[in-house]
Amino acid sequence: MGFDVLLKGTNLLRLLTGLWVALRISLISVLISMALGVVLGCLMTLDKPFIRIVSKGYLELIRIMPQMVLLFLVYFGTTRALGINISAELSSIIVFSLWGTAEMADLVRGALRSIPRIQYESSYSLGMTLSQTYRYIIIPQIIRRMLPLSINLVTRMIKTTSLVMMIGIVEVLKVGQQIIEANRKSSPNAAFGVFATIFLLYFLACWPISLLSKSLEKKWDSSNG
Repeated sequence: MGFDVLLKGTNLLRLLTGLWVALRISLISVLISMALGVVLGCLMTLDKPFIRIVSKGYLELIRIMPQMVLLFLVYFGTTRALGINISAELSSIIVFSLWGTAEMADLVRGALRSIPRIQYESSYSLGMTLSQTYRYIIIPQIIRRMLPLSINLVTRMIKTTSLVMMIGIVEVLKVGQQIIEANRKSSPNAAFGVFATIFLLYFLACWPISLLSKSLEKKWDSSNG
């Protein structure tokens, strides 16, 4: 079945190291995306035509363009066009942060606009300031609405990091290919065992996050009910 190649030398350890590379890129990108996405999402709710046009253009551009094309543009394009030497890992973080920021900003915008206007007016009538209104009324509600979807974004980003092998990053999928090539003659079925193991590693990385998202949704749905 090809699983025997994982017991040769440090092959299994190499796969785990490659998985950590993918997780590191995705987690750093998620943290950046959350911070920038919240800011951009709040700006998108303002009644400013210029901000609305720029943010909408940004969201549409990021959604339409495949992540692989963005990776090539940032990694290869900036080096030749601007003469800036950017590492493959930094390029990946930039691309996934751009993508994640767009997704997060849209979630924040939708969550803020779903709050009825009367809640703002009621808080003002109680003597609350704008900061108090957001702190005690608005933010707790949008966190409940956003968090499950934000957690799903994390799993999507982890899975999409497999694209970084296209710009030379030795992550788990690249390591798997190297192991298969090195054992092509001695273990013809190595591909099945290696890719099945990679599937299991991704599953183990994303499954707990998915469970957390479902658990939060059920918890908050029952509390609202």
